[in-house]
Amino acid sequence: MTPLPVTLRLVAVTNSAEQTRALARALAPLCASGDVLLLAGDLGAGKTTFAQGFGAGLGITEPMTSPTFTLVRQYPVGPRSTGPPQGGVRTLLHADVYRLGTLQEIADLGLGEQVEDEGVALVEWGDVAEPVLGRGSLSVRLAVADDDDRRVITFTSPEGSWSERWPALRAALGQWLVDG
Repeated sequence: MTPLPVTLRLVAVTNSAEQTRALARALAPLCASGDVLLLAGDLGAGKTTFAQGFGAGLGITEPMTSPTFTLVRQYPVGPRSTGPPQGGVRTLLHADVYRLGTLQEIADLGLGEQVEDEGVALVEWGDVAEPVLGRGSLSVRLAVADDDDRRVITFTSPEGSWSERWPALRAALGQWLVDG
């Protein structure tokens, strides 16, 4: 009998948009070329706020907005105080697949191929793209808690590309963790 795959899971809570950005900034240096992060959550849950913090953690200084109508925005990774880009990441691809109707349209964006060329991708509405982009990805689900500022952020990944980095992820997010 084949054992069931293990899914890694961490739960964090932030109390403001700035804390959500700070959490994402702490995650960014752990990413490597080829990584895909699937951001999920209702409208207003904080996906773009998370992306802004993540971009800042990669040294991106230009304003980041949701790519809802452009589908994909590319940002060159800038110098960070911690040194050169880690994991060979030189480009951040920020995608929003909300307006796409089929998995084929998501596949046609070519995000998987683009991240292989020294890139990392953040995909808003990533739960929709999971069948196409999910293998080895890090899923990030944001939910509004009991008030408008508080967010519950759940990180999951099938055992695989994030397994070796899971202890570092747990350490980087430690101040926000409530479970895992």
